[in-house]
Order: sequence, then structure tokens, then C-alpha cells
Amino acid sequence: MLGRLFQRFSRKKIIEETDADTSDLQRCLSTFNLVAVGVGSTLGAGVYVLTGSVARNDAGPAIILSFTVAAFASMLAGLCYAEFGARVPKAGSAYIYSYVTVGELWGFVIGWNLVLEYIIGVSSVARAWSSNLDSLTGGVIANASRAAMPMNVPGFASYPDFLAVGLIMLVTLLLSIGMKVSSILMTVLTAVNIVVLIFCAVAGFIKADPTNWKLPGGPGRGNGGFMPYGFSKMMEGAASCFYAFVGFDTIACVGEEAKNPSKSIPRSIIITLVICLVAYVVVSAALTLMQPYYELDVGAPLPNAFIHVDMGWASKPVAVGSMCALVASVLGAAVGMPRIVFSMARDGLIFRVLATVSNKNRTPVVATILSGIFSAFMALIFDLNDLVNMMSIGTLMAYTLVACSVLLLRFRPDAVDETINEEQNKITVSKYFYTTKVAKSTKNSHKLTCNHFLISVVIMTLLSVLLVWGGENIMRWWGILLISVMVVLILLLGGVIARQPQSRRALLFKTPLVPSIPLLSIFINIYLMLKLPGATWIRFGVWMVVGGLMYFGYGMRHS
Repeated sequence: MLGRLFQRFSRKKIIEETDADTSDLQRCLSTFNLVAVGVGSTLGAGVYVLTGSVARNDAGPAIILSFTVAAFASMLAGLCYAEFGARVPKAGSAYIYSYVTVGELWGFVIGWNLVLEYIIGVSSVARAWSSNLDSLTGGVIANASRAAMPMNVPGFASYPDFLAVGLIMLVTLLLSIGMKVSSILMTVLTAVNIVVLIFCAVAGFIKADPTNWKLPGGPGRGNGGFMPYGFSKMMEGAASCFYAFVGFDTIACVGEEAKNPSKSIPRSIIITLVICLVAYVVVSAALTLMQPYYELDVGAPLPNAFIHVDMGWASKPVAVGSMCALVASVLGAAVGMPRIVFSMARDGLIFRVLATVSNKNRTPVVATILSGIFSAFMALIFDLNDLVNMMSIGTLMAYTLVACSVLLLRFRPDAVDETINEEQNKITVSKYFYTTKVAKSTKNSHKLTCNHFLISVVIMTLLSVLLVWGGENIMRWWGILLISVMVVLILLLGGVIARQPQSRRALLFKTPLVPSIPLLSIFINIYLMLKLPGATWIRFGVWMVVGGLMYFGYGMRHS
């Protein structure tokens, strides 16, 4: 009984080589279109809102280091995503990747969390867009709505946001028309956004005051200098900045609509992350050089910084750029969500009616419309401030399982490796520690890789727990010794994995430095997940209970 249940949970989706090139959706996106989708989804609220809060409360001018660290963590995940874009060019992103390599249950877990991530993403960014528009009118819209329809209920918004609902429904209509139209609009909005950011950077550096990076400490400003709150707070800022890079996942979501996914997905992911890193670092540097970090406005840092340097007229183009960027972010999140739903419905894990494709536009029309309605409902009545952290759990879990999948697939024998004689590659301690590596991957070598990988993940989890909750104990002699032992064990296990023969399957892109990059990515993701507040884990548990009812009540019997 348990054996059959485990077999059901571990069933893997099979994608043949011929299936990878076929699609129910329209293949119309070039590498340029994918980069526009990725940059538009990523370079949104982060650059216009996050820069102010992180610089003022966590990092000061060292926000450029926070963004660099976050970009490094995202690049590790991006490299793993890029290999899977070359292996599995199907709509569904991390859901498909996990289903193909880890199994059905974990694929469902990731897909279910990505749905939540995109729902919150669409709703919260639509709310941010509405608030931005309201600020341009001096708060007239919010005051009128609050007076006409007050909602004084804890956990809900203070008033229903019909502007956010209107934006979401408009975006849903555009996506229903076709992906080509949506990608053109996102390209235009992204171009406007980038032009505005270039203006902000150039004007900011013209008005830069280098002494703002050498300010003295004091109440509300830390110790002053470039890193006023210390290294630990700078890393906390990096954890916040990490979520400013998550939009590149949308590129993988629309992989089935790319003209040449095996080439364009890896290229567009890397290009997107590089563009966003440069934009974040340059704009945050200009921002902290224009105005002291402790005076930055948390809600609208760039317009207020220009007012601070007597360039109030510049707040107008900045407002235009922020509106375009937020619309592009809504569009990017709204693109990803129905495609996750479509993929899961096509596999039978959720109701199959959601996999209906329009004959005219070849878009997942039912999934698109229902996703838009659900997101609009969330934006209408919920105060999403407490739910924003929920985005990070789904994202970090997706990154973790993609890294796991890359590592396990790289060492799993493919058809080209099946001619090897298993006896010739029999596992011995001497062979894998002291002698040359064997030529081909085998079932035995893959089993050894899986065992060592599982042990290394357990140790990395324990190490993360110690680092997050160890407090001052990690600086005592036994804490340092324990951390050192764990690090050595992880390095030894990684070394054993690196000694194993890799699959000889030819790919257009391969993640470099395997297993080092996947293992490092997994460790960073586990550490960041443990940094999330307990309330986030409780809400995550509730969402997973609902998902469990869906999977065990419907998906397991219809997949």
C-alpha cells in the first residue's frame, strides 16, 4: 500500500524530444521579446520603492552591495533555470522542471506555491500602481473611496480599490487577446521605464554629493559612513533586495511560446539579470549620493530625492516611469500565473477545464480569465502588506527544487549512457576518492550522488538553523567548531558528488560549475527561507492544506 502510494507521488512527467518542440500555444516570442518580458517583470516596484526602504532602514549607501549580493543569489538560480529552459522548453517554469525530475507530488507543491506567488504579485503591484496614481492627485482618490465605502475590518484594506481591479481586468483582457500583443506592450513600457531610469541615474550623478557616503553617525542613522548599520544589516537588506530579482521566472513560464526556447531562454535569463543588476546598482548609488540615506522617503524615494536637490520638475518623468514599470510588473505576473494553472490543468493535477486553449489566439483563455478574476478580488478587498512575504516562500522553494533538479539530472544516466557495463563502474571507496573518474554515468553512480546530495541538504539545513537562530552562541568556541565541522562535511560531500560521472547528453546550455553552483544556491535559499517570519510559515501551511485537498481529492486520481 505504502509502496504504491510512494510510486504515485514519485511519478515523473515524460517529455520526449519531439514533444519539446511542439506546443498548443503560439510560438511568437524572440529573445528580444523574452528579455523585455523578463526586465518588465523584474524592474518594477523594486527600483521605485524598495531602494528607499532598504537604504534607510538596513544598508545605507551599502545598498549597492545588498543588490549585488541579491543579484549573485539570483544569478545562481538563473543559471539553473537556464539549463532547464534548454532541457524542458514547456510552459510552467519550476512546476514542469520539478515534475519532470523530482516527481508528481513535489511538482504539484511547487506549482501550487507559484500560483499563490503570482496571485499576490498581481494584486499587490496593482495596489501599488493605484497608490502611485493616487499620490499624483494628492490623495483625492483614496480619500473619496475611504469616505464613500469604508472597510474597517482587521486584515482587510481600508477601502475597496476599484482602480487596481480595473487595471487587472484590462491586463487580463490584453492577455486573452494574445501573447504577441502583450509582449509588444510590455516592450514599450519597459523601454519607457529604462529611459526614465537612465535619466534618473544621469541627473542623480550630476547632483551627487560624495559626502553623503561619509556622513557621521547619530540617532536614527546608525554609525554613519558607507555601511552605517553594519554587515549583518546589509545582508538583511540583501535578503529584501533578493525579491526584486524574482521576475525572471516569467521567462521560463512563457518558454512554450518562444520561437527557439532552447537558445533564447538561457540567453534572455542571463541578459535580464545583468540589466536589472546594473539598473538597481546605478539608480541606488545615484539616490544615496543625492540625499542622505536617513532622510530618504520610503514610499517614493526618487521623486523626493529630486525635490531635495531642487529638481522638483524631475518628479514628473519619474512618476511616468514608475507607472509604466508597475503596469509592466502587473503584466509580467499576470502572464505567468495562467500558464502555471494551464500546465497543471493539462496534466490533470487541477481541474482540466482550466487547460482550455483559444482556437483563435492559442492562449489559455479560461486560466487567464479565472486568474484575473481571483487576483482582482484579492486586490479589491485585501490589505496585502502582511501577505507580501508569501511571495518569497514560493519563489525560494521553486529556486531550491530547480537547483536540486539540475544537480540530480546532470548525474543521471540518459539513453547515451545506457551502453555502459554496470560491473565496470561498480562503486568502491577507492574509485571515487582516489582514482580517476569513470567515463559514463550509471545507475550506481547516480544512486551514490543522490545519497550524498540528500545528506548534504540535511547538513545545510542544520547549518542554516544554527546561523539564523544561534544568536551569540555561534561566536563561542563550540559554535565556531560546529559550524566548521558542518562546512567541512558539506565540502567533502560536494567533492564526492563532483567525482561522479555526468550525463553525456548534449545541451545548448549547461549550468557551469556543477555541483558547486546548485549546492550554493540551495544553501542560500534555505537560509533565506528560515529568515522569514513565523506568520508567513503559518499562512504557507494554510495554503498547503488547501492544496493537499486539491491534490488528494482530485489531482492524484486524474493525473
